Amino acid sequence: MPAFASYEYSVLRVTPSVEREEFVNAGVLLFCRTLRFLGARIALDVRRVLALDPEADIASIQAQLDLIPRIVEGGPGAGQLGELTMGERFRWLASPRNTVVQPSPVHPGLCSDPQAALDSIFARLVLAQDQSQAANSHEASVQP
Repeated sequence: MPAFASYEYSVLRVTPSVEREEFVNAGVLLFCRTLRFLGARIALDVRRVLALDPEADIASIQAQLDLIPRIVEGGPGAGQLGELTMGERFRWLASPRNTVVQPSPVHPGLCSDPQAALDSIFARLVLAQDQSQAANSHEASVQP
């Protein structure tokens, strides 16, 4: 039996009209300290966002989502946040906020392969919302 490592994940939600508290799952962050892994998968379902708010600023929302893989990867491309450790970057990205792109509470899990866990959670919680819709998808992961 493979050794399991604990991980934490947060679902990224797009809440086009914050005061209505309706959201569309648009991505997943996953951090596994033991296996030194931080990853993100993003897919914005524009049709579903516009169903919640026909006047949603899709370009702005996509720009916010596009920053997340850069922060996950770290380094100079992520600015000052790129200098933080993997755990600090995860905590920053998963910290509660009242903005259009919001993280869910952090959830725990066990895995032997964090990339496979990320892919599974992403498929179940983001892609499963509408399998027939082609979405803009971005991926990033860091593992030494």
